[in-house]
Amino acid sequence: MSDQDLVIRDLHVAPAAKPDHEILKGIDLTVVKGEVHAIMGPNGSGKTTLAYALMGHPAYVIKSGEVLWHGHNLLKLSADKRARLGMFLAFQYPMAIPGLSVASFLRSAINARRSGLNPDPTIDPTDAFKGGIPMGEFRKLVKEKMALLKMDESIAARYVNEGFSGGEKKRLEMLQMAVLQPEMAILDETDSGLDIDALRIVAEGVNAMLNPNMGVLVITHYQRLLNYITPDRVHVLAAGRIVASGGKDLALRLEAEGYAPILAEAGLEGVVTDDEEPVAVEAAH
Repeated sequence: MSDQDLVIRDLHVAPAAKPDHEILKGIDLTVVKGEVHAIMGPNGSGKTTLAYALMGHPAYVIKSGEVLWHGHNLLKLSADKRARLGMFLAFQYPMAIPGLSVASFLRSAINARRSGLNPDPTIDPTDAFKGGIPMGEFRKLVKEKMALLKMDESIAARYVNEGFSGGEKKRLEMLQMAVLQPEMAILDETDSGLDIDALRIVAEGVNAMLNPNMGVLVITHYQRLLNYITPDRVHVLAAGRIVASGGKDLALRLEAEGYAPILAEAGLEGVVTDDEEPVAVEAAH
């Protein structure tokens, strides 16, 4: 284990609105640098709670546990500092930001990421003349990544997710991932709401970005995404805990048999979901 592996130890998480009601009840998981791990589980099992807790969403409180990465306990860092360290979250339901163009959003995000954990106060990355990525380099980078994801370049002038189709929203999430080049990417049900063609394009984009320096945590309810993105490890999350782990064969078993047999083997027969509550998500990384 190195400090570039994401190590989650005995993580307990509850909604801020109900701090005595734990959704995650002791998660232990290590995502090794360069590996793809898939988290699967029934609706309401805590999958999205795990994603948001890792990124510091204020709608959740950490009851106990630690998350180690790059020599830091992430739970002690604000969401922006986690992102500056190279964490990235692709939302299941990306929100629109009227009035903010995709190009401006991406450039600000790149500059924030490149400024590191402790930005230089003399540099204003929002100002084209006072620091940040040069415009020529920025345009070249975005054009290259848009081609990778088969996106029309005109999308750069549109407002973030305003009037976007489901597939366009997910591809924009992948574009953000491509230009930010995170070292740990969390994909929260990226396949949700996509038809088969959009799913394939998004998955091809993810596969094109995989590299030995990036770990990926794919959160999904269905096995179909894993037909395109091959995981190194598959974990089943149920009733707030990881109850089974294995290779891709575990995902295939879930596709064939459903969750009931594995839950029964874990002593959770009759348990299908937990009370995971959806929250409004700010469109930020």
